[in-house]
Amino acid sequence: MKKIARNILITIIVLLAAFIYYYITLPAINIHSIGTWMFVIGGIVLLSIFAMIRKAIKDHWRIEGKKGSINIDIKASGIAKIGFGIVGVLLIILVIGSILSSPIVNAKKYQELMVVEEGNFTGDISQVDYSTIPILDKDSAALLGDRKMGSMVDMVSQFEVSDDYTQINVNNRPVRVTPLVYASPIKWLTNQSDGIPAYIKIDMATQDTECVKLDKPIKYSKSEHFNRNIYRHLRFKYPTYIFSEQIFFEIDDEGTPYWICPVKKFNIGLFGGETIGKVVVCNAQTGDCTSYDIEDVPQWIDKVYQAEMLMDLYDYSGTLKHGYFNSILGQKDCLQTTDGYNYIALDDDVWVYSGVTSVSGDQSNVGFVLMNQRTMETRFYKVEGATESSAMSSAEGQVQNLGYTATFPLLLNISGEPTYFMALKDDAGLVKMYAMVNIQKYQWVATGDSIKECEKSYKQLLKNNGISAAISEDSKQVSGIIKNLLSVTLEGNSHIYMAIEGKEEVFDIDLSNSELLDIIKYKVGDNIKFSYMEGETPAKVTEIK
Repeated sequence: MKKIARNILITIIVLLAAFIYYYITLPAINIHSIGTWMFVIGGIVLLSIFAMIRKAIKDHWRIEGKKGSINIDIKASGIAKIGFGIVGVLLIILVIGSILSSPIVNAKKYQELMVVEEGNFTGDISQVDYSTIPILDKDSAALLGDRKMGSMVDMVSQFEVSDDYTQINVNNRPVRVTPLVYASPIKWLTNQSDGIPAYIKIDMATQDTECVKLDKPIKYSKSEHFNRNIYRHLRFKYPTYIFSEQIFFEIDDEGTPYWICPVKKFNIGLFGGETIGKVVVCNAQTGDCTSYDIEDVPQWIDKVYQAEMLMDLYDYSGTLKHGYFNSILGQKDCLQTTDGYNYIALDDDVWVYSGVTSVSGDQSNVGFVLMNQRTMETRFYKVEGATESSAMSSAEGQVQNLGYTATFPLLLNISGEPTYFMALKDDAGLVKMYAMVNIQKYQWVATGDSIKECEKSYKQLLKNNGISAAISEDSKQVSGIIKNLLSVTLEGNSHIYMAIEGKEEVFDIDLSNSELLDIIKYKVGDNIKFSYMEGETPAKVTEIK
């Protein structure tokens, strides 16, 4: 009877230990999961060691001397030998499976994981709309989020801002969203019954920052403990799903918070060819979950594929065209993404942008690639020019006396020209200026205290270098009778302010521009026809007909 009770107790202890391990580490019960293999192998090893010790204590102990010292001769029992044999077989399968899943023997399959189409830059990427351009990077958004949280006196002592800051499109505007988190385990203990009351939302175009207070609190998050922890909640609902390392906090168009949880799919062997096969969408307030196949993901979701995964897939496509060993040795036709990435909004989706360069590591790009984070659609654009790091150095050189640093650039279409756009930040991380650098002619650099001023300088730079579309596309033509002419001096340059009968605008003619000197042929009462830039006061005259 004692033997039965002891065996039951041992079984309970083993099962309890296994449950605690599973509860903490949360491995997927899936043959493709390394965590599952480690769980099984580790469990068998521990049981085998336990069997050896138990047999040694039972069969080989003896008491010597008055002090009762115990000598134990540990030898493997039959059960232990079987256990270690199984472990050996599993390790062999693991090693062979890893090799057979690797690019070394599956270069062609890896190269074909991502389908890359060749795109047309001016056709695919429309002229810039600054209301949809994210002018802040994640670090700058985090500063705004922390500043906003500091002003929320009713919450700042209990909660902090998470560092998620997911960039998404909401109602066709680029925003970053991030939930609040409990400030400490003690704050979790005192607030977990009520949940997390708000999230931070930052408009990346206007820098407007809002702490959105919710009618129903967030009950499932990364900062929860026990069963309401989002990772544990997902694991218990979907024990066989292998979730991506990164899950995304998003909101729908009505502002409801969700966790977007990609599920890995292994396309090559046991552990290779990693893409996304499903997406679990979890309501952060209620915990309700819905699993979608990748082709059925709702349109409002922006983040499915992690940016790093997309770049890895493109690198496989670019480097493995002629096999694995060519990618290491000869490196013929091998292309790879550059060392950074950014996001742009296109067709109401978020796309990852990165330059494409040769593996030799030169300072020029052969083109750039856009990768859709929801669908994995990928477009390559053949535009030779400077790498992002070279463009950042050019922009920083323009303001070297101020010591500003450039953010990783965005890709814009300005006057049909592929252009790097970046913010220039001071040592405190605050955006002070903006810069535009022509991708193909990276010595063409324009800066400005505002985006509008930067764009104006850049377009003038393009015009000065023979790209007339830079000015004409934003120009408006007008004709009328001159009502008044007034000579003024601005910053040492001669200008003429002109008024036209029936027009409210005042028009500025910069006489340092030799193409506008024809104005001296006109007088009050004459009829004149000219072009000017809209949206400025006074309106800048660009051409006299």
